[in-house]
Amino acid sequence: MLDLARLRALHAISVHGSVAGAAAALGYTPSAVSQQIAKLERETRTTLLERRGRGVALTEEAHHLASTARELLAIVERAETTLEERRGHPSGLLTVAAFPSAARGLLPAVLAELTTRHPSLDVRLTEVDPHLSVDLVARGVTDLAVAHDWDIAPLPAPEGVEQAVIGDDPCDLIVPSTHPFTTRPTIHRSDLNGQRWICQPPGRVCHDWLVRTMRTAGFEPDIAHVAEENHTIVALVAAGLGVAVVPRLGTGALPPGAVAVPLEPGPVRHLYALWRTGAARRPAITEAVRTLQRHWPPA
Repeated sequence: MLDLARLRALHAISVHGSVAGAAAALGYTPSAVSQQIAKLERETRTTLLERRGRGVALTEEAHHLASTARELLAIVERAETTLEERRGHPSGLLTVAAFPSAARGLLPAVLAELTTRHPSLDVRLTEVDPHLSVDLVARGVTDLAVAHDWDIAPLPAPEGVEQAVIGDDPCDLIVPSTHPFTTRPTIHRSDLNGQRWICQPPGRVCHDWLVRTMRTAGFEPDIAHVAEENHTIVALVAAGLGVAVVPRLGTGALPPGAVAVPLEPGPVRHLYALWRTGAARRPAITEAVRTLQRHWPPA
C-alpha cells in the first residue's frame, strides 16, 4: 500500500523541481521530504530521484508515479470536500499562495479572522511569485491563490480553475519630494519622457507594463535602478534617484522624501482569488474568498 503523504511529497517535487521547493510548499524541512522519498523508493523498490549537479531530477518511473499521485490527490480532495460540505463549516487544512504585496498588505488580517472564527480550520500561507500562483492551483499544490493582472497581461484561468474578483489596486506615480511634478495637478504619460526609472526586474509584470506603456507613449524608459521589493523601490525614490509606478497594496505610508502624484490615466491592477473547480463547494474555500472580498480595500 503506497503512503499518500509520500506520494504528495513526490508530486510536490515534480511541480516545484526541487526538494527545497517541495519542502517550502508543504511546510516541511528538506530533510523530511527527502526521508519521505527514501521510504517511497523502498516501498516501490524503484529509484525515483537522480542527482543532477547540485540538484535532483525525477526518473522516468518517478514521472509516471507523480502523474498517478496527482490523480489520487484529486480524488482525496473531492472526498475531503464532500465531508467538509456535510459538516457545514470550514475545517481541515487550507493552503493559500499569494504574491508578496498581498501577503504583506491583505492576508494578515484575512488569515487572522479565519483562524479566530473557524478554530477547526488550519490555514497556511506561502508567499510566491505572482506568475506561479495559477499553476500551483491548477496542479493541486495549493488550495487557494491570490493573484493579480494588469491591462497588458490578463490573468489566465486554465480549465479546471475558477476565479473571483477581490478588487482593484490603484498604482501611484512616486517621485522625490523635490521633483517638479509635485507642483502639477496632473501628470500625463507623455510627460514622463526623460525620467530616470526605478522598477522591478525584467520578466515581472510591473517592469513589462512600464516598458510597453512608455513605448506606446513614444519613447523608451530609462531604467536606472532595478529592485525586487516595492519598499526598496520607494526608498530609492525618496533618495532622489528616480521615479517609479508602485501599487498601493502592501506599500504602506511613504517615507520622507517620496511623494505620490496623480498620473492620467492611472494604472490599476486587478486582484483575484483562484481555486480548483473540484473544491468549489468546500466551505473553507467559499469562506476564505468572502473574507478576502470583505477585507478589500485593506484598512
